[in-house]
Amino acid sequence: MRIPIYQLALGADFARLQPELQEYFALTPGSGHYGVGEGVFEVVGCRQKWLRPLLRPAGGEQAFFPEYGEGIRFRIENHAHLDPFGRSSLTARREIFFPGTTRLFHDTTSFDDSGSRHGLVDYVGRYRRLVTDLNLSVTASGRLRGVSEASRLFLGPLRIPLPAALDAKAYAEQWWEPGEGTAGKHRIQVKVIQPQLGLILVYAGHFDYRLEPYPGGLAAPGYLPDRARPDRWEARS
Repeated sequence: MRIPIYQLALGADFARLQPELQEYFALTPGSGHYGVGEGVFEVVGCRQKWLRPLLRPAGGEQAFFPEYGEGIRFRIENHAHLDPFGRSSLTARREIFFPGTTRLFHDTTSFDDSGSRHGLVDYVGRYRRLVTDLNLSVTASGRLRGVSEASRLFLGPLRIPLPAALDAKAYAEQWWEPGEGTAGKHRIQVKVIQPQLGLILVYAGHFDYRLEPYPGGLAAPGYLPDRARPDRWEARS
């Protein structure tokens, strides 16, 4: 029986998550289903106008982006699978519907227990050129908190660790907000902060979540739809 990667990373603390979060992070490779979330970001993007032109080239990486908006619709798909190197992984494909353009934001989170590493690593963007370690914790109220730690760039054969003075850290929190009857919502808040530039990216919003079956009942552990596949996989961590 496969274990969800967030449960592998959190261990016994996984049971302290709100039940709705446990369900959200319960996808495993070969389940035959993927997750779909649809909602609204109250805020999303780069608040600092002077910084937006510097982020424009990153739009093609399907990671960072230069737009900023409020009340912006979005859609996320979560796909649990084995990556080409056999690691249990969760790939997220986000569509952010800014007026006049739709931005894609992709990443694959993998559980890595090779060598001295034991935990989650996150590969960001369509070419997976940026990877960061994820440090997870559970709050007293059952929310999930995540902080990105040391990051590395992969440029061809080069593996370049980013020094602390240049590295941008992401601070994320996800939780379930109950409503009247069954009107509760999933909520998420993420801030990406760089020591020299300050707040680079922020998104905060709410969404509804459901599971959908793969067409034809596909349930192979390594299956990932073409729309969610990166242009390049990275074996190194």
